[in-house]
Amino acid sequence: MVFGKVKQWLGIEGIKMKIELSEELTLKSGEITGSIRFSTMNTQQILAINLKIYERYTRGRRKGKQTSEYLMGETDLEHSFMVYPDEDKIVNFSLPFKIIKSEMDKMQERGGLRGSLASLAKKTRGVKSDYFIVAEAKVAGTRLNPFDKQEIIWGK
Repeated sequence: MVFGKVKQWLGIEGIKMKIELSEELTLKSGEITGSIRFSTMNTQQILAINLKIYERYTRGRRKGKQTSEYLMGETDLEHSFMVYPDEDKIVNFSLPFKIIKSEMDKMQERGGLRGSLASLAKKTRGVKSDYFIVAEAKVAGTRLNPFDKQEIIWGK
């Protein structure tokens, strides 16, 4: 009995969550949509869900490589619900975000000679952006909240 309460408090055998993103995601849309699938071995109550989207911006090569992460958007889903064993619960979401553009990105978008030079400079400096979304659920009676992280693959 005590062992079961400790497992619940630590989130062991508790809520499992999985982010499922929409098929057609575009960076220019300014919004990412999808759902979160919850499952559990024991009945649990979700109190809230926090969603964040990040850009991981990498530049440089080898020893000179630098990485920065930028928060592009965040939202809280504040509705409470129960998740029961053997019954998945799906919550849909829409997360607006703002694209952060460097001066080089702006030059590249304008095109022409400056755009070509900006593209070349980004390639030679090893500039790359990756995007990911993180979801964390607040669960009643647990100390360690479940979370999931999903890389975002943008469509055209």
